[in-house]
Order: sequence, then C-alpha cells, then structure tokens
Amino acid sequence: MMQKLLFIFVLAFTAISCQFTETMVMNEDGSGTMSVEVNLNEMMAFGGAAVTDSMKVKIDTIVYMKQFLEEKKDSISKLSASEQQKLKKLENFNIHMKMDSETSEMIYDISTQFKNVSEANDILSGLEQAGNLMPDQDANTEVKKEEDSPEVIGVNYSFKKDVFKRDAYIKDKIMHQQQVDSMQQAEAFMGGSNYKLNYTFPKKIKKTSNPDATFSEDKKTVTVQAPFIEYFKNPDVLDLEVELEKN
Repeated sequence: MMQKLLFIFVLAFTAISCQFTETMVMNEDGSGTMSVEVNLNEMMAFGGAAVTDSMKVKIDTIVYMKQFLEEKKDSISKLSASEQQKLKKLENFNIHMKMDSETSEMIYDISTQFKNVSEANDILSGLEQAGNLMPDQDANTEVKKEEDSPEVIGVNYSFKKDVFKRDAYIKDKIMHQQQVDSMQQAEAFMGGSNYKLNYTFPKKIKKTSNPDATFSEDKKTVTVQAPFIEYFKNPDVLDLEVELEKN
C-alpha cells in the first residue's frame, strides 16, 4: 500500500505531501483499537482548483469487512486459496473512505478492535488488500484477482508485563531494495510526508526507547514520527518499546 501511494504521487507531478497516522488506544485488560489513516487533503486541495460542477465528488462511507466478505463469498470462492486467505485476514477490519472535492478532504483509513494487540499485526497488509477493493464497490461488483504486490514491510506488536513493543521489519530484502531503488524520484515529491505513531495507554508511561518521543500532559500518550521515505527505507526507525508504570 505504501509503495502504491508513492507511485501515485510521482505520476501526479506535484510536490504535495500526504500524512500517515497509526493510532492505538489500549485498555486496562490489554484490549483496544488500532487504525492507520492516510490523509491526502493537500493533494485533494491541489486538484480542487480545477474541479468543475460536473467533476465534484462527495463520498463518506464505511465498509464493515466481515459483512462485505459474506456478501461477496460466491465471488471470493473462485479465487485461489492464497488470495482467499489474504481476504480472510480483513474480516475484523473496517474501512473508511471520505472524499469531498468542495472541502478538499480525502481521508482513507482502516481500523480494528483487538483483544490482544498482536491481533493488529496484519493491519498494514490489510490496508493494502483493502485498497484493491475500495472505494468503487457496489452491489454488482465482484471481487477480482489483483496484480501481485508483494508485502515488503511487516509490523509485529506485543504487550506483556506492562511493556509494549512495536517491531517493524523487512519481509523480503531483495524485493524491498528493488522498490527503494525504483522510487528514488519519489523522494523529491514526498519530502513533506511523515509517518506518525500516536499510542495511548491505560497507565502512565515510565520510559520509551525513542529519545525523540513526545508525551501528553497526563503521560499516557506517546507520539513518534519520521519522514515517510526514511521509514520506508529503514522500518527500524519507528521501532518502539514503551514501559508503563506499575500500579
């Protein structure tokens, strides 16, 4: 998903940034919510100047993937076992797409609720798979085989004994390097784009592994960010360990 967005911006021939925000809110029992938002408002504002009445767009929809996959089960059954498995991973995710040419809004996000934060490990791959389905689905649309787009970056989340860990890693080093090399021209177009982590915990934070992290006034929320290009080249820059205060 991340590399797809980069190529879109290069084709747009404009130095307009997008913002990625990964948000987590954790409860006392270790359950919570996780979402990844892609904010394309600046790109929408750039294109909005040339929008005529006939080109106006207004979309605000939420797709509940469990319901969507049930409705499309006949179409999905025709896919390969591996493709069906990829879609199955989306079952607990919800996808929100908001686009308004008049207010220059364009926001795309995927979210999930979890009982254990490790259940959110597939959220980035879920975002990519969801991108193959959205936003132009209607009652007659079939789920079709998409061109292969190898996932090169994964993330593992864990929370044990008041210690939260986010560990990003490269799944395929050869493919990752190929994508990095092929996106050199994108660097000039994505200079203002950032990937931000915004995590809220049920207890005060004792310490974190990132010296550049900032905290909310109540010390329960930590925020870390890095330039998107830097994160794509080296996912370790947003690895994070958070230790909470004990009761």
